[in-house]
Amino acid sequence: MATLKDISTELGLSVATVSRALNGFPEVNIKTRDKVQKAANRLGYKPNRVAQRLVTGRSGMVGMIVKIKPDMSADQTFFETLTGLTAALSARETDLVLAVDQTADPVEPYKKLLERDILDGFILNAPVVNDPRVDFLKSRGIPFVLHGQDRADADYPYFGIDNQAVPAVAVDMLAALGHQRIAMINGELRHAYAADRLTGYRDAMARHRFAPIVENGATFESHGYTMALAMLAGVEKPTAFICASTVIAEGVMQAVRDRGLQVPQDVSVIAHDDALPLTRAVSFDPALTVTRAPLRDACEPLAGLLLDHLNGADVADCQVLNKAELIVRGSTGPAPTEE
Repeated sequence: MATLKDISTELGLSVATVSRALNGFPEVNIKTRDKVQKAANRLGYKPNRVAQRLVTGRSGMVGMIVKIKPDMSADQTFFETLTGLTAALSARETDLVLAVDQTADPVEPYKKLLERDILDGFILNAPVVNDPRVDFLKSRGIPFVLHGQDRADADYPYFGIDNQAVPAVAVDMLAALGHQRIAMINGELRHAYAADRLTGYRDAMARHRFAPIVENGATFESHGYTMALAMLAGVEKPTAFICASTVIAEGVMQAVRDRGLQVPQDVSVIAHDDALPLTRAVSFDPALTVTRAPLRDACEPLAGLLLDHLNGADVADCQVLNKAELIVRGSTGPAPTEE
């Protein structure tokens, strides 16, 4: 097995420089760190984890606390996300410590884990508006990365999608098809993504001079069904629905059918698709038009951004906001002709 001395001989660097490069010390420039890492990979070098921790003062472990429902169930993406994060961190010699939270206080589980003094940082998900976990970890100087943003002026590492753009893209597409009565069935406004989408929807509707039609609530199929059924009973029926999730879209499409209408001839439906394993947009009838951003695709960037931040990267270099992909399928079409 190759040693630090083997790498130093190969590259003509001191053993100390090689060690500091492999441990991510910021005073070693990026070009040298990259050269050392490539040589280490080529020579088959495997770090001594115990010695590495003594040098860096880090444990090589990061934490993630997952909110579990009272019936001990998790969301559809739980195991897929857990597997993806574990693999991404393992590739960079880091372990994931998972804990579950069933408390009313979102900060308490973090306090308990920090008391054990074993973690280098945290990966946070499902932020609420002005998330208290963010304020707590910042006050303690604890590194973290957030999947999403909890505020507009975020000054911490994050990876996510532009949630204001999600409904704006949908409104623009539907407007181009002649729709004006475009309803949105959104998630709960305490969630940061739902608050951002409401802002994006209202701004887009105002830009087109359309009156907003919106309901906020839980992302259940029953919520989509109930809200759509009521809206379609009115005089000014929506000709299109924007749904916060594919689960809500299932309820909306059933409500359209129960009102004796057809998708997309009478009502167009578009949803945001997190690529939930049990709710596939292509399996809808007709196949569902979506803005798509699979949750599993966030695993590697989240792991990478946190570790880069731990290795000294500036916060501004650890902030990534992507656009969701628009995929047009059979559930959207031209606005129906007024009778």
